[in-house]
Amino acid sequence: MNLADRLSAASRGRHATPEAEPAAVPAPRPVPRPLTPVPPPPTDALARLKDRVAKALFERMGSRINDPNLGADQLRALVLGELDEVVEEEKVPLSAEERTRLTAELADDVLGYGPLQRLLDDDTVSEIMVNGPESIYVEQSGKLVRTGSRFTSEEHLRRVIDRIVSRVGRRIDESSPLVDARLADGSRVNAIIPPLAFSGSTLTIRKFARDPFTVEDLIGFGTLSPEMAELLRACVEARLNVIVSGGTGTGKTTLLNVLSSFIPEDERIVTIEDAVELQLQQEHVVRLESRPPNIEGRGAVTIRDLVRNSLRMRPDRIVVGECRGGESLDMLQAMNTGHDGSLSTVHANSPRDAIARLETLVLMAGMDLPLRAIREQIASAVDVVVQLTRLRDGTRRVTHVTEVQGMEGETVTLQDAFLFDYAAGVDASGRFLGRPVPTGVRPRFSDRFAELGITLSPRVFGVPEPARTRGWSA
Repeated sequence: MNLADRLSAASRGRHATPEAEPAAVPAPRPVPRPLTPVPPPPTDALARLKDRVAKALFERMGSRINDPNLGADQLRALVLGELDEVVEEEKVPLSAEERTRLTAELADDVLGYGPLQRLLDDDTVSEIMVNGPESIYVEQSGKLVRTGSRFTSEEHLRRVIDRIVSRVGRRIDESSPLVDARLADGSRVNAIIPPLAFSGSTLTIRKFARDPFTVEDLIGFGTLSPEMAELLRACVEARLNVIVSGGTGTGKTTLLNVLSSFIPEDERIVTIEDAVELQLQQEHVVRLESRPPNIEGRGAVTIRDLVRNSLRMRPDRIVVGECRGGESLDMLQAMNTGHDGSLSTVHANSPRDAIARLETLVLMAGMDLPLRAIREQIASAVDVVVQLTRLRDGTRRVTHVTEVQGMEGETVTLQDAFLFDYAAGVDASGRFLGRPVPTGVRPRFSDRFAELGITLSPRVFGVPEPARTRGWSA
């Protein structure tokens, strides 16, 4: 007797009445009787058993599932103990293989993140997008793919969301229906629930590599060229203020991690983020995270509050995960008052757009400043804009390394040091063959490298190699 037959027999044994008759062979198109629910379409019998066991398990455990006082080992032992009892109560004979599968899937539901767990464990998946309980997409190699995974119900999805946000001290309910959070590995999470999410609770997870990417990794991916990497390393070591600009999902945080790896070990770094994502490898790092208001609308601590406070913490470097509001003014003032070498990111599509975006963000601080004064602050504070772009082939490339030179009249003047070469075209698979190339213009800040004894290869700015120069002179 297979599992489906055993489950059917066990179900009849539990629910049979004196009037019940043996089940007949089902008709090809059964017609449901009035007031009787239409039976669900045939599914995996073990999956149906799992749904019943999971429901009973959650009812038995209640709030203990999210008890922060329970360690991981304690919670696992408690869950497995309750699970054994629930399975025994079902009185369904299971083989060793079936019981192992049932236990593993239920452990994912209770201790992990349900159907998302295997996607989180898959290193080829970079982003997970849940559009309601029955629609889960992932990004693999820069392309969106719909998966066969699904939640059993909206309630199941909400339980997973609650588990994620409760572990970082956040909440999500009708009074606060959207939230930013993070997983234990630093992956970024955004959740939004009805009534704001019309088609069901929506969850977006931006995964981060277990081992942070290095500059060699980005060169291997084609995101950076070796010459560009050498220049950016020198910019960080020379304490230039760098803004990483790019659209959503272009890899700004990853690049910010790589740039921060160039900061010397003997400097004190203060990082400020909405949800902690940066994975700095230095030892002397202070990580600050903003806090949303409580259920009464009080107690919020904003990025701007943290930037102001960081100035009293004797930082050598300030790293703001993303400038998205009035904190941009405080960040610029910090850059202009002795906190050189600061790093941040901003959403923009080009270096020129990044400057305009910073102007807009400063205006959001509520200070009645003339536009020229704002532009002078930006031109004085920001030294370099690094532009990231996600191309049509799904790859993420640095398309500009641009120097902010100063003011010319009412305009902030920019000069590109590197530009992406689109003219190389694409290969047979549609992948761009181009790479970042130097413009040949030597930035003004290279004089600072000379003062600090930082040397660069002549090839960084497109100057011929010394051996070739001698050959041409001969």
